[in-house]
Amino acid sequence: MTPSDLDLEACAREPIRVPGAIQPHGALFVLRPQDQVVMQVSANLSDYLQDDVVLGQCPSAALDAAITALLNWHAGRQAFFQTRLAGQGLTLLAHRAGPLIVCEVEPGGPEQMDEVFGQLRSFVQKLSDETDISRSLVLVTQFIAELTGFDRVLLYRFDDEWNGQVVAESGNGRLPSYLGLRFPASDIPAQARALYASNRLRIIPDVNYTAVPLVPPHNPQTGEPLDMSFAQLRSVSPVHLEYMRNMGTGASMSVSIMIDGRLWGLISCHSAGAHTVSHALRETCDFAAQTLAMRIGSLARAEDAARRVELSQVTTRLLSAMSAENDWLDGLVSQGEGLLEQVTATGACVITPTELRSFGITPAEEDLRRLVSFLEARPEGRDLFATQSLAADYPAGEAFGAIASGVLAIGISELHASWLIWFRPELVRTVQWGGNPHKRVGESGRIHPRKSFDAWRELVRLQAEPWNEAELAAARNLRAAIVGVVLRKAEEMAQLSSDLQRSNKELEAFSYSVSHDLRAPFRHIVGFAELLRERETTLDDKSRHYLQTISEAAISAGRLVDDLLSFSQLGRASIVPKPMDMNKLVADVVKSVTLDNGGRRIEWSVSDLPPALGDVTLIRQVWFNLIDNAVKYTQPRSVATIAIRGYVRDDMTIYSVSDNGVGFDMAYVGKLFGVFQRLQRAEDFEGTGIGLALVRRIIERHNGSIEAEGEVDQGATFTFYLPNEMRKGRAIA
Repeated sequence: MTPSDLDLEACAREPIRVPGAIQPHGALFVLRPQDQVVMQVSANLSDYLQDDVVLGQCPSAALDAAITALLNWHAGRQAFFQTRLAGQGLTLLAHRAGPLIVCEVEPGGPEQMDEVFGQLRSFVQKLSDETDISRSLVLVTQFIAELTGFDRVLLYRFDDEWNGQVVAESGNGRLPSYLGLRFPASDIPAQARALYASNRLRIIPDVNYTAVPLVPPHNPQTGEPLDMSFAQLRSVSPVHLEYMRNMGTGASMSVSIMIDGRLWGLISCHSAGAHTVSHALRETCDFAAQTLAMRIGSLARAEDAARRVELSQVTTRLLSAMSAENDWLDGLVSQGEGLLEQVTATGACVITPTELRSFGITPAEEDLRRLVSFLEARPEGRDLFATQSLAADYPAGEAFGAIASGVLAIGISELHASWLIWFRPELVRTVQWGGNPHKRVGESGRIHPRKSFDAWRELVRLQAEPWNEAELAAARNLRAAIVGVVLRKAEEMAQLSSDLQRSNKELEAFSYSVSHDLRAPFRHIVGFAELLRERETTLDDKSRHYLQTISEAAISAGRLVDDLLSFSQLGRASIVPKPMDMNKLVADVVKSVTLDNGGRRIEWSVSDLPPALGDVTLIRQVWFNLIDNAVKYTQPRSVATIAIRGYVRDDMTIYSVSDNGVGFDMAYVGKLFGVFQRLQRAEDFEGTGIGLALVRRIIERHNGSIEAEGEVDQGATFTFYLPNEMRKGRAIA
């Protein structure tokens, strides 16, 4: 830490609440309420109250009426007490400081309050008629300048970082204009701002005053210094007095503007020479400032409410679009302009571990993925993130700051790194400061305030227009809407899945029952047709042909029933996964098929096949159907060529069966694996149309997949994928 940093820390720790002294334009005494004994006094008290108040004694009888009223106030709940000391031309002010009462006296000239009230009524009427906040600010500075006689009245507004800007000004020309200039947060340290928030009024009638000490310096009972946070006469920091002298001001008064409990700004009054204002006029200024605060607050709330209604209508449109689509993200994508309008952004994206949808102007995908990693690593997790200067929080953001300095992001999943992110571009602007805000003057062992307040220009970059509360609320509302839509879709899918499972079970039971009951009748047809042919030896050739046709049709129907029975039973059968030697399985199937086609010339090309996990009986059925189809559909070829391959890729084991047969048109590949779907004529190639549907069902029950490629008269290739050992725990049902 540098010496300058240490000096700044020491300045921030300066005991401004307990200075142990007051300004000399009044006097102070501390009263113990239980016995009215005076515990501390300012050294100049006798200049104002002579012998009426003496340290260690009760106030004299001359103050009985005032003390009685003071004690009645202390027994109540009001924060402050005020009364006139009759015949002395003084105003007595009081407030609590722990168990003690702090009393202050100031000269109080007899203002023409009727005239003041007339000015105040006129001001309030003008303010109530004014709907523009900027013009309202000017009205206040004009009113206070006329009322108090200060040479310059500034209205100073704080930003989110506590830098201040002069947004309104009224003056008589004796002091330079600061309108539009900014002043850094360091000009009013945090503890000083806290005092402005708790004690709205403060006056320094003469910058060159000599501080008046308290006697004794500490409370004799507690040994602690007196907390003077609410004291009107509190002596101020020497650093602040030096700051005033550097500005060329001989007197100042400040009135805090509080909106919704937060310090919004200050009305800062200056005179070139010494200048004082009575307590009654200061209270009038405070009333004017708080009237302005209520006006600003009401206008801001009305504007915010209107903006929230406007943005809620956008949210409703987005919600309707998401609800209308099966995939909520498709609905959101269809409303890209609305998504940008939701928070007044120039770009937006929805990003998940597997998908990226973007709208408007956004950083590159690689930058977006890195940004999501940053968002995920934050302690706040997937809570809302909003910044007007991304580079300040995420240095890598400087690379794309021109298009995305402002970022508003919401996590849209509790399980996955899925985010909805909006962007705003850099807003390059020139800021005029009242002097160089970065300049520190260090001498005599401490930091001194700068001496120059001339306009100093600075180019501000990597900052976007800040997100307002209405936009942040709109983002939160959209997140809630997305979560609601996703949950509702999940419930609908769960219900649909349950209904489909029930329907499938009913269909399987029906199919099993029908196919099982049909087997016997078809066997009887075949059997009785054979008996009739053997019994009736005198039948002519045409009659025998009829009987043969009946037998063949019944046998074909029987095969169809057997295939249907196998298909329905597959849905009910449990899968028993075991290591499978695919080389042995394929060799057995090839041998079986070759025996049934002994008269054909077939060239086999079988590679070394990797093992897999699965149900041996069912996977054998897959191989049989695929290889048998390859043999069947290569019948027109004088030499049939059939290749069987297998390999491992990533977490899948892949097998294929290729042939040089009749092939098929890829336009109809979607029908290939359906029940009773055939792409060739039944009279050309026998079969029931269930074989490939059975193959797909077996593969899918192993959590795998199958695909086909073909070309008419150029052959076909069937490829199926099985999860390897790394996935067997969750892959096999």
